[in-house]
Amino acid sequence: MQQNIFLVGLMGSGKTTVGRLLAKRLGLKFVDSDQEIESRTGATISWIFEIEGEDSFRQREMETIDELTSRQGILLATGGGSVIRPENREVLKKRGIVIYLRASISNILKRTQHDRNRPLLQTEDRRAKLEELSRQREPFYQEVADIIVDTGRPNVHAMVQSIANQIKGFQKKNAADRQKKKTAQQKKGRNNMQEQKKQHLKVELGERSYPIEIGTGLLKDSSLLAKTVKGKRIAIITNDVVAPLYLERLTNSLKNSGKDVISLVLPDGEKEKNWESLMKIFDFLMTNKCDRKTTLAALGGGVIGDITGYAAASFMRGVPFVQVPTTLLSEVDSSVGGKTGINHPLGKNMIGAFYQPVAVIADTSTLNSLPDTELSAGMAEVIKYGCIVDTAFFAWLEKNTGKLLERDPAALAYAIRRSCEIKADVVRQDEKESTGLRAILNFGHTFAHAIEAGMGYGAWLHGEAVGCGMVMAADLSRRMGWLDQESVDRIRTLVRKARLPDTAPDMPSERWIDLMRVDKKNVGGEIQFVLLKKLGETVITKVPQNLLLETLEAHRNAC
Repeated sequence: MQQNIFLVGLMGSGKTTVGRLLAKRLGLKFVDSDQEIESRTGATISWIFEIEGEDSFRQREMETIDELTSRQGILLATGGGSVIRPENREVLKKRGIVIYLRASISNILKRTQHDRNRPLLQTEDRRAKLEELSRQREPFYQEVADIIVDTGRPNVHAMVQSIANQIKGFQKKNAADRQKKKTAQQKKGRNNMQEQKKQHLKVELGERSYPIEIGTGLLKDSSLLAKTVKGKRIAIITNDVVAPLYLERLTNSLKNSGKDVISLVLPDGEKEKNWESLMKIFDFLMTNKCDRKTTLAALGGGVIGDITGYAAASFMRGVPFVQVPTTLLSEVDSSVGGKTGINHPLGKNMIGAFYQPVAVIADTSTLNSLPDTELSAGMAEVIKYGCIVDTAFFAWLEKNTGKLLERDPAALAYAIRRSCEIKADVVRQDEKESTGLRAILNFGHTFAHAIEAGMGYGAWLHGEAVGCGMVMAADLSRRMGWLDQESVDRIRTLVRKARLPDTAPDMPSERWIDLMRVDKKNVGGEIQFVLLKKLGETVITKVPQNLLLETLEAHRNAC
């Protein structure tokens, strides 16, 4: 009997159209879970949502999917929100091949513009609602999918044939062989890099010293949390992408360790790193009568970490906070060092404070749910450490970036630990940039911050901007007569290998310079750049304007 096929994806992604054609081609029986629910209840999905509510519908949906997936020889098109329930994700992965049909928001809007039977789209701003749903569900689709197919191509029959070919190739792989290969890779990684399940570092800052805990499954480790998260009352600050994945897990572990836990969920995105979000945190803390003994826990990426840290520095003139990073970028960079703050429309991170956490808890298993683009964005900061301090680490990255992008546990553990070691050592020597050493951590960031501000916060991921910024800074270093062309090429090649952009947006030179003038490193109104004398050796300097313009022009032309 042929293996079952399950289709997942947002509403309007083509699951019904593609599903019927694919089922016919593969000789399977096509079933639509929403249609099955309507058939069994005698009511429309819209009616169930309106009368019984979404929770009741999700329960019916879970029971239906559990029953349908237990059959043999079916191709099941699931509802767009079915992946929200972990029970559904589990049975889908266990009982068949899962195909994620990915469609752009614009295409979905076109396909659903005349559809009035989708309860979640009964809103004035359908695009905003779809973007919100996509943001929340994308990690789940990525988690459950065996095959990902973009449905934008106009020839649906050609797409169905392509999917059939991919299924055939997938079915040739034996599950036992895949597990054996994975085990061998993990063993090799442990031998090469002496990987440990749990690793402990320390940022040495006297009375402000704090631990960095790195390892898998740390969010479930109540005993570790009891030791590292001080205080009886914990206020978790997170966002609407991370919350469905890890908020319950962290909350339960903290409660099991004897903590009293409350939580606030903010909207996701760089554009939310602003004064309004900061006020939401203060409102939440005061409404819940929090005091100086309340500990804030930042559960999320760099945005959540920065804004929660700034709130902790300011609330009642300072309360403890813990960094619980869930992205590669935050685990290797923003969670360590005590830089906190929010963005201003005229400049990134221009309002904030140096305020150290009491602990950093980096659960590397959270990277498994990270979208590929976010993983690549984190690679920018990892590459940065190799450029500015450790040429041996840079060479290691040249050989192992593929493993990192494949989420090899051993490679990730090593890269995170080495990055944190470098960052911790720099912070130990220059906690508040009083000597200028810490500024070397901003290699590529002057260009990057200009990209983010010029394009609008959120248009480029921070790591994407840093990747491009490092290439531009390397080019400018060469024009200053320092960095050799071979090193410039190595940096560009590594940035490309990490799937990061290496060409800049096409902004007028005057706009670039205006944006770069608003930079924390600048002195007396003059732009200061972190450049490379050679790989592993930095210099902080101002540059002749003609050389800066040459770099800007070269990269604009490269676009």
